[in-house]
Amino acid sequence: MTEYPLNTGAETEYAHRWAFSFNPGYYNFENLGGDCTNFVSQCLFAGGALMNPTRDTGWYYNSLDDRAAAWTGVDAFYRFIVNNQGLGPFGKIVQLDNADIGDVIQLGTNKRYYHSLLVVDIRKRTPYVAAHSAPAFNRPLTSYSYENIRCIKIIGARKNR
Repeated sequence: MTEYPLNTGAETEYAHRWAFSFNPGYYNFENLGGDCTNFVSQCLFAGGALMNPTRDTGWYYNSLDDRAAAWTGVDAFYRFIVNNQGLGPFGKIVQLDNADIGDVIQLGTNKRYYHSLLVVDIRKRTPYVAAHSAPAFNRPLTSYSYENIRCIKIIGARKNR
């Protein structure tokens, strides 16, 4: 496997283009629990991350009926990214003050995480994010209410040599 950085500029451009609408190439999950992680996954894919087609534990989207839980589910996305040793994006948990453009922030309660956001800018040490399920682009993280937060540093992605 070869590791490479993602194109955070392409991720941010994609987020800007689709933050307030839906790419017709993907199902809109707003009425199936929310579209936030689907949107974040699309952004990482736009940034050059290859899909990992491993059934059950991969990160991929072909259609509503042929997709990995990690593409659309908050916790499944987290588990995939921080544990992935194969094809596709990978990362690690870092402190919020280490967030950078292209990283993913997840918000939660004391019982579960429920929302994924893509960092599109950092100003005065404050992350600004893009999201679906409450569409946003360049929204300050400080405007959100949450009990728990985790920051997933997207280190890069892997491809076959």
